[in-house]
Amino acid sequence: MWRLVSAALALFGTYFTPALAQQPQRSECLAMANAAPRVMPAAFRPAAGSAEVEITYAGHSTYFIDTPGGLRIATDYSGAYQVGRLPDVVTMNRAHSTHYSLFPDKRIPHVLHGWGEDGKPAIVSERIGDTFIRNVTTDIRRYFGDDAGADMIRDGNSIFIFEVAGLCIGHLGHLHHKLDDSHFAQIGRLDIVMVPIDGTYTMSLGGVSEITKRLRASVVLPMHRFATPLDDFMQRIGQQFEIERRTGRSFRMSRDALPSKPTVIILDGV
Repeated sequence: MWRLVSAALALFGTYFTPALAQQPQRSECLAMANAAPRVMPAAFRPAAGSAEVEITYAGHSTYFIDTPGGLRIATDYSGAYQVGRLPDVVTMNRAHSTHYSLFPDKRIPHVLHGWGEDGKPAIVSERIGDTFIRNVTTDIRRYFGDDAGADMIRDGNSIFIFEVAGLCIGHLGHLHHKLDDSHFAQIGRLDIVMVPIDGTYTMSLGGVSEITKRLRASVVLPMHRFATPLDDFMQRIGQQFEIERRTGRSFRMSRDALPSKPTVIILDGV
C-alpha cells in the first residue's frame, strides 16, 4: 500500500512541479504595499531584517548594490563608473550612452535592459541569487536629431526595483515624465529610492520632488546630480525629510536600521 502511495505522490510531483516553476515570481514589496494594516508586536523583527545591503555611489546614475548573498548589482551601467570588482548584474536605460552599453564586459553574467525590442516594453521579473529584480516601464524623450515623429518613446525607460534582505530598493532611471497612479501601484512600497535631481536632462526638479514625496521612502539617494543646488531640492520636498551628509561613497543598511523619518543621504566621497 505504501509503495502505491509513494508512486502516486511521485507522479503527482512530476506533473505539477514544472507548472509551479512557471508561475510568476512574487513581489514582497507589492504584497506589503497592498496588505491590510496589521498589528505587529513591538519586539518582533523580520528574519531578514538584520541582513545588511551595502550601497555605493559610483557616479552619474550608477549605484552598486552588494547583497548579503554576495551578489553585486550596478544600476544604469555604462562601464564608465566602476568601483571594485565587476558586477554580477547590470541594469541599463538607453536615454544616453552614459546609462547603458551595448558591449558590456562579457564576464558580466546578467545584463538587464530597461527597454524592449520591436516596440514592446521590457519585462523583467526574475530572481538572481538572493535578489528579486523587476521593472516598471516609463516613456522617454527621443534623442536629439531623431525625427521619427512622436516626441516620446513609449516604454523606453525602466524603473528597476531590487528586493533583497527585506528591503525594497528602487532606481528611477532616466525619468522624463510624471508618474500616474498605475505607476505607483506597480512600484509598491520602496524603502530606498535613487532619484535624478538634475532638473533638466531628466525631468523638472518640481516634478521629481513631487514623486519623491509621494513615494516617501525611508532613504532617498540623489543621483544625476551635476550642479543642482541640493538646498533647492530639499526645499521642494519639504521639512518631512531629514538630510544626512556622509564623507564616504558607501553605506550599509538593513531593514531594522531604516531611519524613522525619511532621510536624504548625500554621499560626498565620489
